[in-house]
Amino acid sequence: MEPTTRVHADGRVELGDVRSLRGSRFFNEELAPVPIGKRTWSTYNYFALWMGMAHNIPSYALAASLIALGMNWLQALITITIGNLVVLAPMLLNSHAGTKYGIPFPVFARAFYGLRGANLAALLRAFIACGWFGIQTWVGGESIYVITSRLAGSGWRDSAVVLGQHWTLWLSFAVFWLVQMLIIWRGMEAVRKFENWTAPLVSAGFLILLGYVLVKAGGLGPILADPGKLGWGPGFWKVFAPSLMAMIAFWSTLSLNMPDFTRFGGSQRKQVRGQILGLPTTMTFIAVVAILTTSGGHVLYGQDIWDPAQLADRFSSPVVVVVALAALVLATISANLAANVVSPSYDFSNAFPRRITFALGGLITGVVGILIQPWRLYSDPGIYIFAWLGFYGGLLGAVAGVLVAGYWVVARTELNLKDLYTPGGVYWFAGGWNWRAVAATLAGAVLAVGGAYGGPFPAGGLIPFLKPLYDYNWVVGLAGAFAVYVLTSRSVTKEETSERPGPSRIDPAAVDG
Repeated sequence: MEPTTRVHADGRVELGDVRSLRGSRFFNEELAPVPIGKRTWSTYNYFALWMGMAHNIPSYALAASLIALGMNWLQALITITIGNLVVLAPMLLNSHAGTKYGIPFPVFARAFYGLRGANLAALLRAFIACGWFGIQTWVGGESIYVITSRLAGSGWRDSAVVLGQHWTLWLSFAVFWLVQMLIIWRGMEAVRKFENWTAPLVSAGFLILLGYVLVKAGGLGPILADPGKLGWGPGFWKVFAPSLMAMIAFWSTLSLNMPDFTRFGGSQRKQVRGQILGLPTTMTFIAVVAILTTSGGHVLYGQDIWDPAQLADRFSSPVVVVVALAALVLATISANLAANVVSPSYDFSNAFPRRITFALGGLITGVVGILIQPWRLYSDPGIYIFAWLGFYGGLLGAVAGVLVAGYWVVARTELNLKDLYTPGGVYWFAGGWNWRAVAATLAGAVLAVGGAYGGPFPAGGLIPFLKPLYDYNWVVGLAGAFAVYVLTSRSVTKEETSERPGPSRIDPAAVDG
């Protein structure tokens, strides 16, 4: 029996009986549309989700690294605020499909890349998430190492060096990794519960760090008086553009895969309000704390220490160090699970729906996150911002351009839910691939990162004449892919897009949740 598509009064869509889809190699229970009765996340759930994702050590380091690059507190705050507001737009645009259809990001991508082609977008997002998972796990393990050093003494801190790091630091890294794997193995509901109860604790840890620095530095006066190294001339503007793209790139991963979370939304209004209240406010808070704390650290120690664990390790009070970093450890687990494990778990499952479950996808994420060697990516603010964030931001900007163009301009938010799981349906295109989406992604990506320079890239750029575009990589990638996809999709025949059975519109009260 074919599942019936039902549209509820609030516009959300669900499939009735999905048993007939279980034989499809593109279907499993975790990728299936969430029934209306299980779409229960509230505004607070999304606000808490963002508080958990934003209040973490890499978010702090992102803001702090701007101070390390020479900005003063106001320049850094302006850069971060603009970046957060810009990335919020595609994030909300892509979130709509998750709430309307109850589908995760890789299934959403099938509507434009094809049932097989969606793996291009999903695995690109997944491997980047693996890199972030590794970075978050490394800094979380570093915090455990510092805490234990204060409690256990020099024997722990000055242990033998193995492969360039103290073996006790490697052990801390392994423990932190294992705790996260145990949580993700219990599934998505365990992640939601963890986010809810850790969210308030996170803020406390950062405020303790800031309070200690303010007291020792003699208040805000010396911090705010620091003019920075760049001024407001050409030196600042040369750093501003790539730094802004890095701020956007930091959340560009989530701008793609927010359907992984909004598929559980109780309504469009709840997820939109939760995200508008959550992302700008929480990221501004952590930015202010990071900027002031790092600037205060410069006043106290004469250098810009952008890693909060290393800064806290300078503090004379062991109680402050232990309490603050314990809260930051919880913060980092919360952020890592939500931002960097949930998405690739779905993405790897999408590649092999019959073999890879959500939990197994999370385990794969954890293993790849180690193999990427995150301690190297996190070792220098220049590499962190210009190479890591800049390059992948351009790639993901191209994918975002295809999704936004496909869903809002070409499809006009109307998808055939059943065919997202059915070979030979509307989204089969040519052998499961839509060449238009692939071409648009490649075009946007080449424009965005073809001119990559600095760090591991040639000083003159990979493709020299594209070098000026690299400073605006995310915007260039999104705009280029958007334009190419819209232009090439004009050639789509009417039959390819109109063969959709009309869903029945029902009242939510009539559905047995």
